[in-house]
Amino acid sequence: AGPRMESLPEAVLIRILASIPAVDLVLACRLVCCQWKNLIDGAALWILKCQQEGLTGAESQENTENWQNFYFLSKKRKNLIKNPCGEEDLQHWGEVENGGDGWKIEDLPGDFGKEFPSEEVHKYFVTSYEWCRKAQVIDLRAEGYWEELMDTTQPKVVVKDWYAGRSDAGCLYELCVKLLSENEDVLAEYKSDTITIPQDNDGSWTEISHTFSDYGPGVRFVRFEHGGQDTLFWKGWYGVRVTNSSVTVEP
Repeated sequence: AGPRMESLPEAVLIRILASIPAVDLVLACRLVCCQWKNLIDGAALWILKCQQEGLTGAESQENTENWQNFYFLSKKRKNLIKNPCGEEDLQHWGEVENGGDGWKIEDLPGDFGKEFPSEEVHKYFVTSYEWCRKAQVIDLRAEGYWEELMDTTQPKVVVKDWYAGRSDAGCLYELCVKLLSENEDVLAEYKSDTITIPQDNDGSWTEISHTFSDYGPGVRFVRFEHGGQDTLFWKGWYGVRVTNSSVTVEP
């Protein structure tokens, strides 16, 4: 028999382990022996994995267990809102309130509208002459954010939305985002003011954002809701336009 794994220098073993997918390291390799467990719970392995995959910014993390979380959160950083730009009609949007003529999806830039700042966005949702609202609830565990991570690390939850009016019509816009517990109790909430866009606006797109941090243990769901209407009560779709909504969990 050749030399056994445990006789390898630690630095070599770390390099070997760093080539294994992170999920397997945590769920399987940690259980192999004390030495592997200690290496996988330590900083050096995750620093190496971050370097190998070009994940930067972790240098600011002081304590070692954050390196593993930083790795996972950086890898997973993605928009948790489904169908943010209306490419799939109103799919994934629940608790829809269709005031007036209800929600409609239009192609950018739309009548009396402006192009969106990003070329990747092609459509938007538009509201009518009475309140239109829609909501989406994100199940954090189903998205891979485990309970200990949410309770102990409490990673930042960053919420963004974009809204615009038509340059020939005034409108109203509101955003409300809640962090919910297992039983859907509200643990943290952000509610924008009711934003009024005057009738003689230039039709340009505005970003609104909020970052939740230090929100306490127990967060399991994020509930995102937005909506609006026009201020002229014109039949059709002269109300606020929304698109490119996002919720991300960040290190």
